[in-house]
Amino acid sequence: MTNSHPYERPADGHEVLVIGGGAAGLAAAATLARARRSVLVVDAGRPRNAPASGVHTYLAREGTPPAELLAAGRAEVRGYGGDIRQGTATAAERAGDGGFRVTLDDGTVLAAARLLVTTGLTDELPEVPGLAELWGRDVLHCPYCHGWEVRDRAVGVLGTSALAVHQALLWRQWTDRVTLFLHTAPEPDDEAYERLAARGIAVVDGEVTRLVAEDGRLTAAELAGGRRVGCDALAVATRLTANSAVLEGLGLAAEEMRMGGPVIGTRIPADPTGATAVPGVWVAGNVANPVEQVIGAAAAGVRAGAAINADLVEADTRRAVEAARAAAAA
Repeated sequence: MTNSHPYERPADGHEVLVIGGGAAGLAAAATLARARRSVLVVDAGRPRNAPASGVHTYLAREGTPPAELLAAGRAEVRGYGGDIRQGTATAAERAGDGGFRVTLDDGTVLAAARLLVTTGLTDELPEVPGLAELWGRDVLHCPYCHGWEVRDRAVGVLGTSALAVHQALLWRQWTDRVTLFLHTAPEPDDEAYERLAARGIAVVDGEVTRLVAEDGRLTAAELAGGRRVGCDALAVATRLTANSAVLEGLGLAAEEMRMGGPVIGTRIPADPTGATAVPGVWVAGNVANPVEQVIGAAAAGVRAGAAINADLVEADTRRAVEAARAAAAA
């Protein structure tokens, strides 16, 4: 996507405004600050992975508490001259000079030449009593993020779509004690039942009506009629909804994302650098790719930051050429 426009940094603004201070936003901000760009990160302070005890599959940072990782990231951004501000961006619009104006929840209006949105997503949980209270601890969504921590334990898989069989077979890699609760998922066909049986995965009919916990830890899933099936962890597939409302004023709408047929969530479409269809606006992290893990979101932030700096270099160069031509003609 072509994303360049000639806007110059306003006297009271920044070259780049980053909305969202998670792994993607902070990685982008650090990249831009190291490129000697004026960058401001606005963050609401509500990271998606806050309930988790640690960040996983992040090379050399394995098990780091999410808050600790973000604190280190903020320190790095500030160390290179970047600014960080607490707040929630509620609206964004194109300014009359071609830049952007972003309004915060406290009424503050910020100006910037380029906009990067890294607002992440919201996990919409299945409506099962007791599930939300255990989310991020014993109720899990990603085996690559949490499978090692529950290896060899009793893991239930809550079926909510046609992907349930795939989920159960995937979790089987970490433990041979997997139970697939069909719940609201469609009935598997004969081939799927054969595959599940060959891997020793139990299948339980009926809807799960609630989760049973003792001392804050999951012990069982209860079915209609009162039957309880013991499990130490429950894998769920959440609906991954992009936090993209701030982009609506710029004409950017989220699109549905599918995996193997079923819709798993929404995202803002962008090219590999994060450039959107609106010149001057980039996205990175889970708002653009709902299935991205933390390390991938950070990498996407670096790519977006580099692309934004390159775009600004082009704008700087155009202005320099125009100034040189004007001086020569004077």
